[in-house]
Amino acid sequence: MHQSIGKKNKIIIYLLFLFILSTTSAKFINDQKKLSSSISKIIITGLSERKNSEILSNLNNLLYKSIFVISEDEIRKILKKHNIIQEFNIKKIYPSTLNIKIKPTKFIARVSNNSQYLVGANGKLIEDKNNNELLPYIFGEFNSQDFLSFKKKIEKSMLSFSNLKELFFFPSGRWDILTDKDILIKLPQEHILASLNLSKKLINNDNFKNYKFIDLRIKNHLVAKQ
Repeated sequence: MHQSIGKKNKIIIYLLFLFILSTTSAKFINDQKKLSSSISKIIITGLSERKNSEILSNLNNLLYKSIFVISEDEIRKILKKHNIIQEFNIKKIYPSTLNIKIKPTKFIARVSNNSQYLVGANGKLIEDKNNNELLPYIFGEFNSQDFLSFKKKIEKSMLSFSNLKELFFFPSGRWDILTDKDILIKLPQEHILASLNLSKKLINNDNFKNYKFIDLRIKNHLVAKQ
């Protein structure tokens, strides 16, 4: 009887030992998997070395997290804080590397009251003290999206945006433009595309070749001065 109880106890202890061993082994294997899939390297390309390093420092909190757990939305939120970025591509290289390729936005204008701030094609303001590009200046308290909308209308017109030197935005929502030939064109609030095309025709007209002021604010009414 005592031998039977002792044998049963041995079996229970043996089974308990196997259970603990299997649990510990499973945990060890799981920990090893997590360790092997933890992000150990983040590669940033597409911008200047200084800017790549700056973005990399913002992504350092992703290091040693599981590559399987991190979502692209989490990375996207961090990248969208950098106005210089136009678009980007995120690639997970298993088991432990993130590769992020960045396309910088194109600078299209300069803010008049602070020339170190540039307007990107993405509609965002970017600080760049060392940029020497020849870009048109924007005057007034403008909204980036309103400016981009106006720029699209210019690009659809007979005028070329690259031939503009200055743009003036007014609280009423109206724009004036100054060409690289120092011709000031005052545009109406409506029918902007038609007015842009008309101004181009007037500039190319020999009868207006010496005119430096074209006012198209009033419909069916033209004021031009030399």
